[in-house]
Amino acid sequence: MVFYVLDAASHEEVQAIVVVVGHGATWVENSLKERLRNDPRLSFVEQSEQLGTGHAVSVALPTIAEKIGDGEGDVLIVPGDTPLLRHSTVARLLAHHRESQAALTVLGARVDDPFGYGRIVYAKDGTLARIVEERDASPEERLISEINTSIMVVRESLLGPALRMIGRQNSQNEYYLTDLVSSLHDTGHLTNVMVLDDPGEAQGVNDRAQLASAEAVLRERINHEWMTRGVTMWDPRHTYVDADVLMEPDVSLLPGTILKGRCVLERGAQVGPNANLTDCHVGHNAVVGTVEATQADIGDDALVKSFVVIGKGSRVEPGEVVASFEYHTR
Repeated sequence: MVFYVLDAASHEEVQAIVVVVGHGATWVENSLKERLRNDPRLSFVEQSEQLGTGHAVSVALPTIAEKIGDGEGDVLIVPGDTPLLRHSTVARLLAHHRESQAALTVLGARVDDPFGYGRIVYAKDGTLARIVEERDASPEERLISEINTSIMVVRESLLGPALRMIGRQNSQNEYYLTDLVSSLHDTGHLTNVMVLDDPGEAQGVNDRAQLASAEAVLRERINHEWMTRGVTMWDPRHTYVDADVLMEPDVSLLPGTILKGRCVLERGAQVGPNANLTDCHVGHNAVVGTVEATQADIGDDALVKSFVVIGKGSRVEPGEVVASFEYHTR
């Protein structure tokens, strides 16, 4: 999930990517290093005490300062549980922030049911005055339908001083990152909002139901992108393709096909129905039926008939035919 967030935030002008980790830090670090191919911009800091979102950013400040150097840049802050955030939306947010010359710009959204989200409160002059969390909001403030997505851009030179002004006088006794808004606004700095066109991009993932909902949207996006590149999907709603999969034009995926990990499918390959491939290579014009395989290499023009299990790391030679109901190892 964090990989999608980092992909959305990884623009050419980004000098450093600092990930704040806590529980399961080692596993998260190793996974992201592998997925991002050890991107030299990537570094990690650990939040050993869970004292709130403001505290998490404070922990990252020394690393941010070290990476940016002169303090003339901006810091993009994105929570790790918003996988539907688009790369283009982040680009628009950065451009909006710089063109307005704001000290801080929040990505906001208008929703039908704002329950659980922080509400955006404007000053009389139309600038962003503060963000009030659900637990701390008055009955009138809870009627506000414009919410904070927890995504913001802050001028780096102001981030540290503003964070040091934040206290823990709230219902959760935590350092709220959202208090940056009032801290900067009340000291005369320009703080504003860019409202999302599609509020669904800000959807967080807090349980398995929300995870399934987000995965459905991501699957639709991934499948649509591949079909625009010339991949045929007989039933996109029931075709599952991981983000790391690579396919050439004229590949055909039959219903129920699942491609996981770093699968590579070359031009003319046909896979499915109900195939389940993980980290496999499928050559030119190869036909793979209802097959289960992991780390298999299937050669050009090979035919692997249905109800076959290919052993981990096995190879099917170019032009080879593998009969049904066979366990193939080589």
